[in-house]
Amino acid sequence: MTSEHTGQQRSVTATRTVVITAAVLAVLLLGAAVGLLIKLPGSDSSSAPGRDSVDVGFAQDMAVHHLQGITMANTARDKTADPAIRQLAFDIESTQLEQVGRMKGWLSLWGLPEQSADGTHMKWMTSSSHHSSSNEGRTGLMPGMATSEELAKLRSLTGTEFDVYFLQLMLRHHQGGAPMAEYAARQAGIPVVRTLADNMLKSQASEGEYMKQLITERGAAPLP
Repeated sequence: MTSEHTGQQRSVTATRTVVITAAVLAVLLLGAAVGLLIKLPGSDSSSAPGRDSVDVGFAQDMAVHHLQGITMANTARDKTADPAIRQLAFDIESTQLEQVGRMKGWLSLWGLPEQSADGTHMKWMTSSSHHSSSNEGRTGLMPGMATSEELAKLRSLTGTEFDVYFLQLMLRHHQGGAPMAEYAARQAGIPVVRTLADNMLKSQASEGEYMKQLITERGAAPLP
């Protein structure tokens, strides 16, 4: 491979990274704008949800959770040669980008920060055992989220090994976020927040079953 060809490849990769970053920012801004334009019940200053409410906690935490899923999906779109994996990654990235934009738009509308002030997660799930389970207490991450070491390993793999590990991490990611969506679908005070959480739960359950199938087809098993 000539140095000229290598330079061209690097230029294309750098250009693609800039384009993807710009697209991510554009979708987030669009989603936030949509969230701001929708007059939510309880969105006026006198009746916006409280800082410690399920609605606010869910929007803050699920946005953080989704952003890691978007990162992994973006990596898969760049690295996989498998059309099925690439399409799945595109679907996950597109859906979760729109949902993050919507949740951040709500938080802005309510005059509240995008993350909790003390940096802790899932305290809003006060009547659920899930808020202190899984890897949240061990790593500071919410259930299902990959560690920095796992993300580094994902980026280091290629071919079928990459595809399998991406599916394993993303399946666990979906499964870890399900209790948050389930809790918000039942306990959030604002109807559209409950609806979004319920839609997440249903769509990610369907994607989860599909990922299990793809993992099995590749001779592997979900992470324990």
